[in-house]
Amino acid sequence: MDSQIALLLGQDGLVNGAVYGLLSLALVLVFSVTRVIFVAQGEFVAFGALSLAMLQAHRTPPTLWLLCALAGIALGVALWRHYRGEQVDLRATLFWTLLMPAVAGGLILMQQRLWPESLLAQSIATAALITPLGPLIYRLAYRPLADATVLVLLIVSVAVHGVLVGLGLWFFGAEGWRTTPLSQARFDWGGVTVTGQSLAVVGLAALLVVLMFLFFERSIVGKALRATAMNRVGARLMGIPTELAGELSFALAALIGAISGMLIAPLTTIYYDTGFLIGLKGFVAAIIGGLASYPMAIVGALIVGQLEAFSSFWASAFKEVIVFTLIIPVLLWRSLRSHSVDDEE
Repeated sequence: MDSQIALLLGQDGLVNGAVYGLLSLALVLVFSVTRVIFVAQGEFVAFGALSLAMLQAHRTPPTLWLLCALAGIALGVALWRHYRGEQVDLRATLFWTLLMPAVAGGLILMQQRLWPESLLAQSIATAALITPLGPLIYRLAYRPLADATVLVLLIVSVAVHGVLVGLGLWFFGAEGWRTTPLSQARFDWGGVTVTGQSLAVVGLAALLVVLMFLFFERSIVGKALRATAMNRVGARLMGIPTELAGELSFALAALIGAISGMLIAPLTTIYYDTGFLIGLKGFVAAIIGGLASYPMAIVGALIVGQLEAFSSFWASAFKEVIVFTLIIPVLLWRSLRSHSVDDEE
């Protein structure tokens, strides 16, 4: 291996690590707020990329009908709970079940009628379509089990993943899709060719990380999510609606997944089940951060990206094995340093 090949592999590792970093942040956020190890995070990546590809093919994404179906079921469940006398936040219910699906459908219709070739309009419509899926899935699958153990929530996550993968095959078929890149530019830096799409992935990922930092540090909603992540019982006693915090965390996770999918779709062919492997690599990065530390999750994502890139050169047939084997020494190290705590802590 010479220096030029090493630079090329390092570039690929940085681009992949940027995407894994976004997914690891989403996984840490969801677990911190809701105690859910969200196995289906990668499906948001696949659905975002494939929905964008559908829009670029001038077709209505089937995920719109999935969104409408989930919204209808969630609205029916909320109305039934209200009829039985249970406390229901009607404003949040109407927001996620009526307003957001209407906004998503309206944006898709406007994009197809007014800006059929605009990549920006397609991306905004895709983000608006995928983001509400997170809170709706949380309402239907996780909120009724909010007090269950982490193991039960993990089992539910595996079931949700299986359902979404099956729906992805039904919606998009077994063939792969690619989308139009954000930039067709190519630069030659020191003998290494760098594409504009690679720069866009790293730049947008870095921008999103900064925006998330500002959101959690400066906004009231972000501080409420941090308080819920630190102590759910204490946050509830201080008047923070923890159920709404869970919905917001899933909404952010879905948005991050959609953006990640739109960023990588021009670089690699996306299939209905591609999100599973991508999500697992983000999970490895999140485990390096202990499912608690955002900076360490980013560091872990960069390590995973570089390990995957160089493994593809030295042992391409075993690159996935090498990446996932990384979790074993990390878990051993963390088990030796951990102390026994109760589930709430």
